[in-house]
Amino acid sequence: MEQKPLQFIYLALVILFLFGCENPDISETSTNKQEIPTIKKPDKKKQLLITPSPIAKPSIIAEHKKIRTPAKVPELDESNKPPLVKQPDVKINELGKLIVGILVPMTGNAALFGQDLLSASQMALFDLNGSSIELRLYDTGGKENQARAAAISALDDGASLILGPLFSNTSLAAAEVTRLHKIPMLTFSNNRRIVGDGVFAMGFSPEEQVKRIIRYSQNQKLNNFSALAPDNSYGKRMVAALKESIQKENNLSKEAAYYLEETQSLTGTIKKFSNYTRRRNELLYQRRILADRKDDISKRALQKLEKHETLGKVGFEALLLPADGRQVLRIAPLLAFYDIDPSQVKFLGTSNWAEQPLYSEPSLLGAWFVAPSINKRKFFIDKFRKNFGRVPTQQASLAYDSTALVVFLAQNALRANKLGLETFSNEALTNPNGFSGVDGIFRLLSSGLVERGLAIFEIENGGMRKIDSAPVTFKKLINQ
Repeated sequence: MEQKPLQFIYLALVILFLFGCENPDISETSTNKQEIPTIKKPDKKKQLLITPSPIAKPSIIAEHKKIRTPAKVPELDESNKPPLVKQPDVKINELGKLIVGILVPMTGNAALFGQDLLSASQMALFDLNGSSIELRLYDTGGKENQARAAAISALDDGASLILGPLFSNTSLAAAEVTRLHKIPMLTFSNNRRIVGDGVFAMGFSPEEQVKRIIRYSQNQKLNNFSALAPDNSYGKRMVAALKESIQKENNLSKEAAYYLEETQSLTGTIKKFSNYTRRRNELLYQRRILADRKDDISKRALQKLEKHETLGKVGFEALLLPADGRQVLRIAPLLAFYDIDPSQVKFLGTSNWAEQPLYSEPSLLGAWFVAPSINKRKFFIDKFRKNFGRVPTQQASLAYDSTALVVFLAQNALRANKLGLETFSNEALTNPNGFSGVDGIFRLLSSGLVERGLAIFEIENGGMRKIDSAPVTFKKLINQ
């Protein structure tokens, strides 16, 4: 069967909104960028910068307070498991719209995150003229039982697809319901443990970020790596990703170190990790030897050593610091204090660094980190702030791009007069050409993982600069 020409589906219709509405110059240059088919722009009259009207909560959501828990299904062998419940193929409401449920925490400690996710989703519907979608809100409260009940309510209401939840535990709970009824779910979590069987993790994968920046570092002739990570499951996950990425018998040049948040513990960990005491004693020993000698060569060598704090190498060329900006601003000065010289060791970070102005710390100048391209994201943030009067949380863009993807697929189905019939099929969702959103290109894999195009940035005086652009197409990956 002849393959269709590469249609890099420009999801963001984003671009329809981002470029069509105010037409800022935010495109990125690329010598191999393909011409991407565009989709007819919505009526500009519908793109006025106003806050979208709030979505009415379905009356059934009141039942969440009762926390409806599904009956426990006994474990059976694969050979005699009952068939999954088959939902109706076409889920269209009385107004001819597909119902999409969004499960986010609107109450509890994470309510701010939930509100931003909902607002971003509403904004995508408004920007992209998602008239064929009815978005219904279900509050998870950040709790497993409530998330499970919310998923049941959404499916009872006829939802064809679920956006959310946000956290791993609530996503796992909701997935118990969506998998049983073969309804796709685009969770905002980045946890690999929850994916598969129709569940996709839209959150930024730590493993993918580590792989990207290690590959770039190796291309720059850096081959000896180590890591200084928080002493928790996330830190261990990042170190495992580093070992997997370096592909050198999964061994680090120096064993990774783990730190606790307390200042005293952090200081002690970094001092030990840097071998500061041994290296300092080696310097003092060499100074004493040279001081006892009276020849000119020894005197010049002694003068050079006066400029050093320690003597001897730390054992690695690049150090992964999988921490957020706040933590990195605490860690970097301590690394420099214990003579892990940033001019000799390249500090490496993840997308968490992009949210904090790190250029104020001298020891971080020249450090590299991986993140989505910032131009489209910046425009999204500015637009969100104009619409809702606040800067969105980092995860808000996930809801925008997920909703834009849903709108795009629905518009495709509407043009083919097949709205509701396989609109959100696995084939449609996992288009190998991918989609483009405010966080760059991405594509959903059949495994449930989400592959993204990421850029590399370097911290410099006054800000940061892009040193390796994010890809604009998955063509090369497809052809490999």
